Amino acid sequence: MAGWLLNTLALTVAGRELGHDIPVFVVMSFRSLIAMAILIPIVLYQGNLSLRFGNLRLNIIRNIVHYGAQYAWFSALLLIPLAQVVSIEFTMPIWGALIAAMFLAEKLTRLKLAAIAFGFLGILMIVKPGTSLIDEGHAVALLAAIGFAISIALTKVITRTDTALTVIFLMFAIQTVIGAVPAWLTWKWPEPHNWIWVAVIGLTGTFSHYCLSRAISLADMTIVMPMDFLRVPLTVLAGYWLYQEGFDLASIVGALLILSANALNLLTAKQPS
Repeated sequence: MAGWLLNTLALTVAGRELGHDIPVFVVMSFRSLIAMAILIPIVLYQGNLSLRFGNLRLNIIRNIVHYGAQYAWFSALLLIPLAQVVSIEFTMPIWGALIAAMFLAEKLTRLKLAAIAFGFLGILMIVKPGTSLIDEGHAVALLAAIGFAISIALTKVITRTDTALTVIFLMFAIQTVIGAVPAWLTWKWPEPHNWIWVAVIGLTGTFSHYCLSRAISLADMTIVMPMDFLRVPLTVLAGYWLYQEGFDLASIVGALLILSANALNLLTAKQPS
């Protein structure tokens, strides 16, 4: 999860920078193509047996959902401040925990529920709903959060039989095919100074999902996903430092509440089920 946090923070900044230069479909296409260039040599080195396509149909469904959520997320980065995008995205663990409880037979203990409640309260402190109108960017970010939650729940099922490498390889292979036509229709080459952001998106987009797939294969979603709350205060700091986006007392309190949520969540991992 630490790898996931660091990579997604870099991906957020790179997505904002590159999205102002080229269409989102093209950004996503570059991400998938670079990931395939990284993964194919790894697969060939480990041998064909490193990939097991036990859930190919479920992988296809998962990646159709994830592609749509990813498009919404990259689009939201261009519409509202980074902290708001990531904060709204953090309704994802709440949706994810509920989906896991309903369909994956995972238990929601009192401490897990408290962790989710504290995390959500911290998110509200950062977003500060009611202080401004909810615009298109907020709605798009919410759609991304719901889509990511469904995708992660499907990943939890897939990783019961498929390796993390299989999940990631199929993710980028399928999304390369899905995104080929929209990328071709909207294609624009990046400006020379933005190629560094293309590289960042390709590298972080690959390794972040490998880390997440490994994490959720080792622990319940209700344990792993609330740890992702740390990304909110980190993104608040990045937005303030790089783009002079607001950082006030409410944001500090929200970050502390999110840290408290992570502490509660870690306590549940130590308790017997």
